Amino acid sequence: MSIESVLNSAVADEKVPFVVGMTGNSEGITYSHATGNATSSMAVDADTVFRIFSMTKAVGGLAAAILVDRGKLSLDTPVGDVLSAWNDLKVLEGFDGDKPVLRAPKTRATLRHLVTHTSGLEYEFWNTDVPRYMELTGHPTILSGLKSSLNYPLTFDPGTRWGYGPSTDWLGQMVEAADGRRIDAFCHEEIFEPLGMTSTAFEPEGLQDRLADVFIRGEDGKFGPMELAPPSMPEVYGMGHALYSTPNDYMRFLRMLLNKGHLDGNRILSENGAETMLGDQMHGLKFQRMVSCSPITADVVLPDDTAHSMIATLHTSDIPGKRSAGTQSWAGVCNTHYWVDPSKDLAAVIMTQSLPFVEPPFMETYDAFERAVYTVN
Repeated sequence: MSIESVLNSAVADEKVPFVVGMTGNSEGITYSHATGNATSSMAVDADTVFRIFSMTKAVGGLAAAILVDRGKLSLDTPVGDVLSAWNDLKVLEGFDGDKPVLRAPKTRATLRHLVTHTSGLEYEFWNTDVPRYMELTGHPTILSGLKSSLNYPLTFDPGTRWGYGPSTDWLGQMVEAADGRRIDAFCHEEIFEPLGMTSTAFEPEGLQDRLADVFIRGEDGKFGPMELAPPSMPEVYGMGHALYSTPNDYMRFLRMLLNKGHLDGNRILSENGAETMLGDQMHGLKFQRMVSCSPITADVVLPDDTAHSMIATLHTSDIPGKRSAGTQSWAGVCNTHYWVDPSKDLAAVIMTQSLPFVEPPFMETYDAFERAVYTVN
């Protein structure tokens, strides 16, 4: 089946409410197709604005890589040496009735642990102890935008396993502290402007006329409206979730990765810095299956040998008919997904605005899209 047929069928069969699929290489965009309506009055296209949520994390990882490249930080910099508030975090061991049982961590978290999600922090969507702790203590969700929301308990000692959570939000605060600029200013000046990402922003002002709606699948199997967005004008811009972007803009970011730190004559990261950023930084640890404890997401399952770079999960083996070893990939909760396959000089995005995250109908579409892409690449 052709890429176009895959995407058109996915909308016709209500696997997705609308969708954009795009591929590119180091030289430019090689394919783009959009189908369906992003709002009741607007067809989706490659310049439609999406809430990209956790696709923000790759930008946060790049921000840190830029400062590592410049010698302002290192992968082994202890988080607590830069952000003293980190030193107050404790490991949640369980509960004594309705009282959380907390202890001091046995290891010190570093920047490497933040970028690889091995810091000890986990979201409330993936560890049942975290929502219980939040309910008992009144701790705000990271999506509140409050600075106090950063202070989730650790659920394991840093550097001992994978756990998906607000690590990249702390990473953004490390960048702010080491550089002196607020993270939104840093990203605009060091990443978005030199890369020509003119429709990528921390606030939707000026983008609303192109902003897609969010949909959620109901019990009847049909999509209905859903209100979900990053917090506006927060106390802290979370580099785990804060950005709005378009398929065209995000492809420019991905093409910079294929070009090892530069795009259209603008270098934002040295070639050595790019190699470090894209290399396996897990020190032998591997991705662990993310078991959902929230209705907004299904489980996230990746191959057992999946590692992590400074920006994304890293596939260490070829997947027959699909991506190659060395491919970087991740996604945002409203089903915006990307991968970058350096060995094939290939980048791709498949983006909609739907929940639940990685539900089977969407993942069937993603699989068919990827397989169709590799039949022509």
